[in-house]
Amino acid sequence: MTLFEHLAELRNRVVISLVAVIAGMIVIWFVYNPIISFMLEPYRSFVAHHPGKAITANLVTTSPLEGFTTRLKVCGYGGVALATPVIFWELWRFITPGLHKNEKRYIVPFVAAAVALFAAGVTAAVLIFPKALDWLITVSGNGVVPLFSPSRYFTLYVAMAVVFGAVFMYPLVLVFLEIAGVVPSRVWRKWRRPAIVVICAVAAIVTPSSDPFSFLAMAVPMLVFYELAIVVGRVMHK
Repeated sequence: MTLFEHLAELRNRVVISLVAVIAGMIVIWFVYNPIISFMLEPYRSFVAHHPGKAITANLVTTSPLEGFTTRLKVCGYGGVALATPVIFWELWRFITPGLHKNEKRYIVPFVAAAVALFAAGVTAAVLIFPKALDWLITVSGNGVVPLFSPSRYFTLYVAMAVVFGAVFMYPLVLVFLEIAGVVPSRVWRKWRRPAIVVICAVAAIVTPSSDPFSFLAMAVPMLVFYELAIVVGRVMHK
């Protein structure tokens, strides 16, 4: 294929992925209320257990357009999430013709592991968000009551899910470097102590909520994944 043929192929894959995202957005549009009820549950639970700490258990808009733009954002995030299998499939269809047989055998395990790790990260974020929100509201002190806007609240919720999901996939990078022979597993073992410091620093920096619960929920699995990546790299190398 020529360069222009490759670009045309890429365009077709991107168009199909965009259509899948739009279809996912339409689905989320019709189930929007149950989704925001699920996302609001941590805040409403806090208000129920701390009467008098908040003015209202609902979110408050400060602009006529904020409710509509918030719905579009949530639909966009949900559309991408629902279209993820299609996006991965189109990516697979695009890169597969350029791979050798010995390279293709790694793609399916890597893609499956990426999906599983990302889902695990999102699940961890959803589970830890109530604790994080509780700490963020409580640490503000007495006399300070929350009055959240939907845009800020949902942005923090989605940001935590995306960041946790992305960070949880970092073991794949370590394993890939081991398989490619760029960084052998013995080097990762040698760098274990500096890696602990770097992992803790990264977890403290990238955590959107900056609370100790989210920090621990991210740092501890990253340390475990680091050790597992060393073991997997040694096994696959043999």
